[in-house]
Amino acid sequence: MSIVTGLKPPATVAPVDRLAAGPTARPAEVLPEPTALVVHWILRVGVAACFIGHGAFGIITKAAWLPYFALLGIPESWAWRLMPMVGTVDVTIGILTLFQPVRAVLLYMAFWGFQTACLRPVAGQGVWELLERAGNYGVPLAFLGLLGWGRSVGEWFSTRPAPPLTARRGLVIGWILRVSTALLLIGHGGFDFAMHKDWSAYAAGIGISPAAVATHPLSAIAGGFEAALGLFVLAWPAPGLLLFVFVWKTATEMFRPLAGEPIWEFIERGGSYAAPFALLWLQGWPRALGAWWKAPHPLHRALRRGEACSVPRAIREEVT
Repeated sequence: MSIVTGLKPPATVAPVDRLAAGPTARPAEVLPEPTALVVHWILRVGVAACFIGHGAFGIITKAAWLPYFALLGIPESWAWRLMPMVGTVDVTIGILTLFQPVRAVLLYMAFWGFQTACLRPVAGQGVWELLERAGNYGVPLAFLGLLGWGRSVGEWFSTRPAPPLTARRGLVIGWILRVSTALLLIGHGGFDFAMHKDWSAYAAGIGISPAAVATHPLSAIAGGFEAALGLFVLAWPAPGLLLFVFVWKTATEMFRPLAGEPIWEFIERGGSYAAPFALLWLQGWPRALGAWWKAPHPLHRALRRGEACSVPRAIREEVT
């Protein structure tokens, strides 16, 4: 058993290509333990960063949260008092997950991330806000899939070691990460081509003047580019594309602290970096240069042969 992750050593090791095996995969077919170890830590750190960063804003308070409290009928005076409490809970479970993941906590994190993301369109901020925060709820759900579904009430709150990462469970996790990555890219692109958000402050952070931004309005083009990236990830997530998305998201979100925003803005988007990077490792790190763009890769072959339909079946098997 791995001391670091609690993963049980596999009895049989199958290649990563078994992700495409779909319903023909035997229960004994598992992915290499080093693969599971790396994916585990990518998701673990990503989930922790998301909640620690988000919670930090609650502790220091953030005026942008006021509309969400108002939706629940909470007056502004009480909202300011409740923010540090909400933030403390987020930071606490983020730190807990970093040191000792618990299944029930991860289930709560997935629910809380989805619920808070849903508040944004309900508050009139557009559905793109819900999509862009897919990393907040998709990554905790993928991490829960990696640890394995609790088989009893006690197991949900226990630290039972994660079972070996089977090919079928890897297929489920892969699709969660794949859809999450696509949604967060499409949602962020929608900020540009649909909502026309003002990014001039971020451009100024890298030395581009507001006048230059106004003269060359590339916002809609950048938004269309990100949305196209999301669609490509959904249809054809080649390793090279996933690596590019990881670098792209990390680099573009760094504009926030460069523009003078708190570093927590960058940290709370940990799920947006973890989703494409974990999917890259789950599919397998290419050994040859040409393999970075070679397709179809395992998950794409599963989709082409219709084996992606085994995802609901695999989820049912995990639950039972």
